[in-house]
Amino acid sequence: MTRHTLNWMALFTAVVLALPGVALADHAMEKNGMLVDHSDMTLYTFDKDTGGKSMCSGECAKNWPPLMVKAGEKAEGKWTQIKRDDGSMQWAYDGKPLYTFVKDKKAGDTMGDGMKDVWHVAKP
Repeated sequence: MTRHTLNWMALFTAVVLALPGVALADHAMEKNGMLVDHSDMTLYTFDKDTGGKSMCSGECAKNWPPLMVKAGEKAEGKWTQIKRDDGSMQWAYDGKPLYTFVKDKKAGDTMGDGMKDVWHVAKP
């Protein structure tokens, strides 16, 4: 590649990274037909969550850690942020709060899918 081409590629990359919504890549993405967090850990939904409200707190949240919003992350499209009972912010997709599962030890694990018939792998 020429130096001119490399300069344009660098400029294009910088512009793409500056676009709104890039922060979404910091918290979650789609991989192999399911939603995963920034560490490629499987994300789950909980059937008892209704109306964009998390019903998983206390001991539940220890086993099913909520996907928390980090400073500066912005919601876009089907990605929304919900306020938890403690005032912290959690990510939701298509109105469903998202969680990881403590028994998933490595990327791609789906040990929580179907747990107690109320936990399911989150899918786009």
